[in-house]
Amino acid sequence: MVQDGDPAPDFELPTENGEKLKLASLKGQLAVVYFYPKDDTSGCTSEAKDFSALAAQFNRAGVTVIGVSPDSVESHRKFHRKHELKVRLAADEDKAVANAFGVWAEKSMYGRKFMGVERSTFLINKDGRVARSWRKVRVPGHAAEVLAAAKEIAG
Repeated sequence: MVQDGDPAPDFELPTENGEKLKLASLKGQLAVVYFYPKDDTSGCTSEAKDFSALAAQFNRAGVTVIGVSPDSVESHRKFHRKHELKVRLAADEDKAVANAFGVWAEKSMYGRKFMGVERSTFLINKDGRVARSWRKVRVPGHAAEVLAAAKEIAG
């Protein structure tokens, strides 16, 4: 499981527009990588809209925001268009990146246990290390909290 101060696991994933996004290519700038369970579900939509509403402020602070879920590129494309999202969405269909960050976990809902993405966010500094992490995220107010932390690190 990735801890604060650890190097962020590098990855290369396809995005909603079909381009490949490599985390290492963002070295030298701040990045937010947030993991969410599923496109177009209520909590995930709220989270994506919250990050999108703050996208201009993240951009001004020099921060790239990337949402990652196991959904396909096509699912991301539809989700991105439908909600006019302003953040990148990366498809981790084989869950390798979720595993590398330690967010593919056993979950429980209505007494049923299953494997899924534990909603988590990682703020990655200019050196490619995890500056701050949030696990078992509650959506309301989360994007604003991440923005405040990013601005603090950006100086």
